[in-house]
Amino acid sequence: MAGKQTSSGVPSISGSGFRRHGYSSGGTADEIDFEIKGHEMQFVEIELDPGESAIAEAGAMMFKDASVHMDTIFGDGSKPETGILGKIASAGKRVLTGESLFMTVFTHQGHNKARVAFAAPYPGSILAFHLGDFGGQLITQKDAFLCAAKGVSIGLHFQRRIMTGLFGGEGFIMQKLDGDGYAFVHCGGTIVERDLKPGEELHVDTGCIAAMMPSVEFDIVRAGSVKSMIFGGEGVFFAKLRGPGRVWMQSLPFSRLAGRVLANATPAGGTGEGSILGPIGDIFDGDG
Repeated sequence: MAGKQTSSGVPSISGSGFRRHGYSSGGTADEIDFEIKGHEMQFVEIELDPGESAIAEAGAMMFKDASVHMDTIFGDGSKPETGILGKIASAGKRVLTGESLFMTVFTHQGHNKARVAFAAPYPGSILAFHLGDFGGQLITQKDAFLCAAKGVSIGLHFQRRIMTGLFGGEGFIMQKLDGDGYAFVHCGGTIVERDLKPGEELHVDTGCIAAMMPSVEFDIVRAGSVKSMIFGGEGVFFAKLRGPGRVWMQSLPFSRLAGRVLANATPAGGTGEGSILGPIGDIFDGDG
């Protein structure tokens, strides 16, 4: 299966197949073919040769062939020689980004080829990043990682500036993907890709930053006047991204989606006409 993205409107990140490149973290990722399917609710189907592995977030699997063995591990498995303390530290970093302590490794233990698929958790797009094409490293939103070739390292990225840390919102703690293979990132809504020239600035809602190259400088900027900050509804600060480098933005961050759902739910467990609980209550209150 050639590495490709089949849905229309999703940016193409790189060419087909996994390739081996050296990178700073040491080691190489498995060479795995993939295909991204679907539109609003996408999933990525990965084809494994015997002995090849993929890693994924706990609970992300959609289906797998019987010859694909599933194992749960601390961390991402990129450094198997790491001791128990190193594995605990790696898992602890993942907790800070809102992810599970554990990750799941899927290894093909049979013959010929086998497939395993991972599904997006909410409407949006799955992007396939070949990390070797971006200098071996990419910074993503803290909950964006879906799955990757085994050998890709998933770490923690802190914004260094104090003010950015205090007021950077969702962009303060981000994920850092290191490696030379493919990593699959899920983003909400529609994806916009932007190449920033040296010194070029872009102001973005902190939740709408899906991914960016390490060369992009992240800072915060005040959202207009005091009146705009209080009544504008766009928050107190924006993220200020300065080039050079490429950034990917999502139109529907999960926090915004969740906020709209909660805002339209009637307080105190009500089941009125405007409540999402109303239809559920009708099911149990009625005779049929």
